[in-house]
Amino acid sequence: MGQHVRAGELEIWTEQVGSGPDVLLIGGLGDTVESWQFQLDGLADRYRLTAFDNRGAGRTAMPGGPVSVAAMADDAAGVLRALGVPAAHVAGFSGGSIIAQELALRHPELVRSLVLQSTWSVPDPYLRSWGRFVRWLVGAAPGEREFLEWFFLFIYTPRAHNDGTVSRFVDEVLAFPYPQPAENVQRHLDAFLRHETTDRLPRIAVPTYVLAGGLDVTARPELCRAVADLIPGARFQVLEEESHQPFQEAPEQWNALVDAFWRELDAPDAPNPG
Repeated sequence: MGQHVRAGELEIWTEQVGSGPDVLLIGGLGDTVESWQFQLDGLADRYRLTAFDNRGAGRTAMPGGPVSVAAMADDAAGVLRALGVPAAHVAGFSGGSIIAQELALRHPELVRSLVLQSTWSVPDPYLRSWGRFVRWLVGAAPGEREFLEWFFLFIYTPRAHNDGTVSRFVDEVLAFPYPQPAENVQRHLDAFLRHETTDRLPRIAVPTYVLAGGLDVTARPELCRAVADLIPGARFQVLEEESHQPFQEAPEQWNALVDAFWRELDAPDAPNPG
């Protein structure tokens, strides 16, 4: 069962399952706890996993004033402190990976390691134009179903569209009782598109694993590789047949990869990072 926890000015919706080393999962644009369901189900036998709804998504309200990645990173830190988690392995995807980077920079004592899926340090012109297109689309689409069907063309592989996976995801989103207002999607996009960590990433001193989808046309492998090159000692891997969200399309493969990474770090003879 989930609960709201107080983090600064916000009551943030969180869910925590499992037992073992702590893991914090940070979702991307408009994504809620449910976006991590394959991980909450598949890894809870080995980890204590915490997921939460970002500000302005799901069951967490959007406060007034500007939205920034720094504020969302502080929200994530507040969740860990409110739940009494001293430090965690942190995994984030897309916009959530940007929040995870900022969390490691602003609150390094809370982060044991990073898994960054479909990430970037600064949007290049292509990604910036795509973000502006999505910003327009969320307001211009004739309905939520149409928006999701068109938006998901960029997020999931043709395989997932053709085998019915995307259709199921659309139905699940439409049935969710806490839809995200278009304005909140746009405010999140604005925050992600203006944020940059390029000059600060070399300060990250925890083990980092950067994953890219070979078929991802948004956070493309070259953007992910640039992040890995900037973080000392970071690992980089391309999942050639996957797109933006392989943790949903190929959860068993994705879970196995990050589980192996975390197990290595949690081994008794693992070196002390940093």
